[in-house]
Amino acid sequence: MLILLPPSEGKTAPRRGAPLALDRLSLPSLNPAREAVIESLVALCRGDEAVAAEVLGVPKTQPELVTRNASLLAAPTARADAIYTGVLYDALDAGSLSTAAKRRAASRVMVTSSVFGLVGFGDRIPAYRLSGDTTLPGLGGVQAHWRRHLGPAALEALGGGLLVDLRSGTYASFWRPDEVAARTATVRVLHEVGGVRKVVSHFNKATKGRIVRALLEAGAAPRTPTKLADVLRDLGWAVELGAPTTSGTRLDVVVGEL
Repeated sequence: MLILLPPSEGKTAPRRGAPLALDRLSLPSLNPAREAVIESLVALCRGDEAVAAEVLGVPKTQPELVTRNASLLAAPTARADAIYTGVLYDALDAGSLSTAAKRRAASRVMVTSSVFGLVGFGDRIPAYRLSGDTTLPGLGGVQAHWRRHLGPAALEALGGGLLVDLRSGTYASFWRPDEVAARTATVRVLHEVGGVRKVVSHFNKATKGRIVRALLEAGAAPRTPTKLADVLRDLGWAVELGAPTTSGTRLDVVVGEL
């Protein structure tokens, strides 16, 4: 089983740690594509700071995000599961997983990254600012870049197991797993109040974090979307299984309160 997560916009910058070593990251076949992004991003941020901030959508109150990108190659690194923050990652709380669950996370969870394509939880990376919908000088659109390069590496990481695709729209476009649709499950979280259901970002992210945590702690390794739905029901969620499509099978997880 491979669980694909979106990145977080917010990231925790480590105070100390070795600099980035691409040859130590998972999926080394992605390194040329990673180098192309890093080269473009660093060059942009070492130039006119105002231009870089505009291209990257950096608030005027946070110029340090541009500076951080400019020193990306020399910046301290930490495990990816400590770099990414926010609602989903807070709910997953990787640092408090049991020893066995941490081992499973290292082999079963990857984060989609605008800079690195895919990173494992144990990969050491620096904090960075680059959204998936950015267009970089000399590189072009980040989404288009990864669409050209990510597929073979993603299939390598997946192997013969089930893909649990929890990515958000922007990052889902980096790679469409159409060729493995029969063993791809996506998850939508619906908040139900008074019989009315809606998608609420906070509920969606927090519930997905809890689902990942529960799957890792349980040691569950379902091989089909149907089996995943059964596992989630056993773990206490209300799950509705959709019909298979050319892009996978959607599971609706219905929650009443956070």
